[in-house]
Amino acid sequence: MLGRRTEGREGRMPDEIRDLILTTIETSLDAQLRAVRRLRKGPSPVTGSRRQRGLSQVDMAYDVLKKSRSPLHISELLARIRSSFSVAVDRESLVSSLSKKIARGDRFRRTDKNTFGLLPEAR
Repeated sequence: MLGRRTEGREGRMPDEIRDLILTTIETSLDAQLRAVRRLRKGPSPVTGSRRQRGLSQVDMAYDVLKKSRSPLHISELLARIRSSFSVAVDRESLVSSLSKKIARGDRFRRTDKNTFGLLPEAR
């Protein structure tokens, strides 16, 4: 008979694929619901003069050096980052990141051992 659906293997979706599809739809709907709830709350107030959350260590160092208008030793740079952003930055990590930026000619320069400043065009 034509048009009649058979109840064999061809007519049924495997359980693994069905579960995968349903999980994908559920995850998508959950994300959409969270987005709608966030929109209902309205914009969150931004504290401070600049959005401080989400700044990278390099961005925080850049802000501190820009405000200081002169090169700073890594110890002083870390202390000012801690006081300005309330974040403890790992010394070796920041030195490594700044050294990579210096090698690329990106914003920073080394003025002395463990002392960093900004390139003139980055000020």
